[in-house]
Amino acid sequence: MHTTERQVHPTVDAQLNQDELIDISNSHDNVNDRSEQPIKRLSIIIPAYNEEKTITKILDRINEVKLIRNIEKEVIIVNDCSKDNTESIIQNYVENRANHTISLFKYIKHDVNQGKGAAIHTGIAQATGDYLLVQDADLEYDPGEYNTLLKPIILASADVVYGSRFMGGNPHRILFFWHSLGNRFLTFLSNMFSNLNLTDMETGYKIFRTDMIKCITLCEKRFGFEPEVTAKIAQVPGIRIYEVGISYYGRTFAEGKKIGWRDGLKAIYCILRYSLLPLKSAAEKRKRQTH
Repeated sequence: MHTTERQVHPTVDAQLNQDELIDISNSHDNVNDRSEQPIKRLSIIIPAYNEEKTITKILDRINEVKLIRNIEKEVIIVNDCSKDNTESIIQNYVENRANHTISLFKYIKHDVNQGKGAAIHTGIAQATGDYLLVQDADLEYDPGEYNTLLKPIILASADVVYGSRFMGGNPHRILFFWHSLGNRFLTFLSNMFSNLNLTDMETGYKIFRTDMIKCITLCEKRFGFEPEVTAKIAQVPGIRIYEVGISYYGRTFAEGKKIGWRDGLKAIYCILRYSLLPLKSAAEKRKRQTH
């Protein structure tokens, strides 16, 4: 499976192999390297599928955010083979928008639709920031809270920060009881196996140390990313995980929400599968394939 990459400022066109993007051959030795280094760049990965109505708005909001400590912003947009005008809108935005506060844009398009998880894998492979986060293009999560997510990293050398929709006094749109109950059940089940005490495992706002997340082989190409990555980072020795409260502006299905009850069943499967399997690095996976 191939993707086409377009990097803006400067422009670069290349063909990238999807398997190479997912299988990063870094060593787990880097995970426990806690040398104090200032954070210079945050990579913001935007998986996009048919987001023509909101992609410009989310880019504007990211552009408006000034990160603490003058941290640079790298935006990586992964278009998962959208069928609408998402691509042309992104290209027009990048080429014509003035007064960018974003240091670097990368635009990548999948030749076929592979799923949100696959888009995140592609973005992780392309990230050059010290830390990275995933930003949905649907306006449910507010980029104005990036600094809230960054504070545990600046003040406490966190490796991972989860933004919880179920803690703190931030605004939350009132939507579906069963969705809320389902999210809490999945978090409870995940915590049972990971021995973490998260309040929101399924949150879309997570910040990871880039070198650490690149050491982990990620497999789930659709909505299984959240339980898989949680199960796997929980197995990293000495990892520092923090959680902060965030706001949430959820959508209804009529407004374009894509996740459903089948994804909840898949999340249960992912929790069980990846919690019960030992953590394998991408380097180990590649070594097995060569023998």
